Amino acid sequence: MSKEMLEAFRILEEEKHINKEDIIDAVKESLKAAYRRRYGQSESAVIEFNEKTGDFNVFTVREVVEEVFDSRLEISLKDALAINSAYELGDKIRFEESPKEFGRVAAQNAKQTIMEKMRYQFREVTYNEFKQHENEIMTGTVERFDDRFIYVNLGSIEAQLSKQDQIPGETFKSHDRIEVFVYKVENNPKGVNVFVSRSHPEFIKRIMEQEIPEVFDGTVEIMSVAREAGDRTKVAVRSHNPNVDAIGTIVGRKGANIQKVISKFHPKRLDTRTGTTVPVEENIDVIQWVDDPAEFIYNAIAPAEVDQVIFDDVDPRRALVVVPDDKLSLAIGRRGQNVRLAAHLTGYRIDIKSASEFEQLEAEGIINDEELEIPDTPLEESE
Repeated sequence: MSKEMLEAFRILEEEKHINKEDIIDAVKESLKAAYRRRYGQSESAVIEFNEKTGDFNVFTVREVVEEVFDSRLEISLKDALAINSAYELGDKIRFEESPKEFGRVAAQNAKQTIMEKMRYQFREVTYNEFKQHENEIMTGTVERFDDRFIYVNLGSIEAQLSKQDQIPGETFKSHDRIEVFVYKVENNPKGVNVFVSRSHPEFIKRIMEQEIPEVFDGTVEIMSVAREAGDRTKVAVRSHNPNVDAIGTIVGRKGANIQKVISKFHPKRLDTRTGTTVPVEENIDVIQWVDDPAEFIYNAIAPAEVDQVIFDDVDPRRALVVVPDDKLSLAIGRRGQNVRLAAHLTGYRIDIKSASEFEQLEAEGIINDEELEIPDTPLEESE
């Protein structure tokens, strides 16, 4: 042990953020364990660290006794007086030992204990570092690929970007710089796992906070986001300032703010026809959030018009939305996308009926004012 040890501790503290005292304690524990293996006990062993030299010193403490029963713990008065004539019965004498005497196997075990302690400390530091970035956007570099993940280097760790967390059709190559949303950080015995996404609805929200000052300072609040990445997103917003238009602020003059948001994550996909990468067109619909759930659902179904919104008496989170006959397809959307996003945005299960269908249900007595029972919408409409 030497000044090189002090330098190693300094590097661990400054670069890896590992507490020097924890490593010193680990070395002491390992040396004491080595002593116990060598001599069969460790009660008499005292381990001290010299802050100036970087050395670890091992001492054994023996009590001065008349008759010795255990030479590892005791020393006779005669032998003690030979060392110093001032010693008396009951005194404790320290003897310095050499860690080298513990043998090669003991030293290897000590090294293993130190490495385990360092790995544990590094894992804890890494977990705490990235846990504070959970639900935030981070910028990283694409490192490598396998069948399950794209691995993104975030500095001191490789985050995992799964296929479902990617924007459909989006392609990357090694060393690409990309932005990702950190949605989960796990700490387990094998290490720290950081899971990131580019398809998560909160990814859009965080980008809006970065790019639109009124969102960042809280003047305009994003209440909810529903997203089908790479295709379409609905964002519900409200203003906390009566003089600020929430939708106009998000969209910006001539759509400038929305374009900034889209260009920020600039999703691209491979055009198989031309063999080139082209921008992924992800439309963002900005919806006015209101306290009245019926009006909120009315807004969320846009661009389709709505005749009325009726809530289920049995299930308060279920609503029947009646739209004009010629707006039914628009309200449902391609493959049910519009109503699906509206449902995710509002938190209600939404069933869509045309005005003529609704009138027929009323005529048959299935729907009445006294007890509302909403028949299920066919799967292809609502899913």
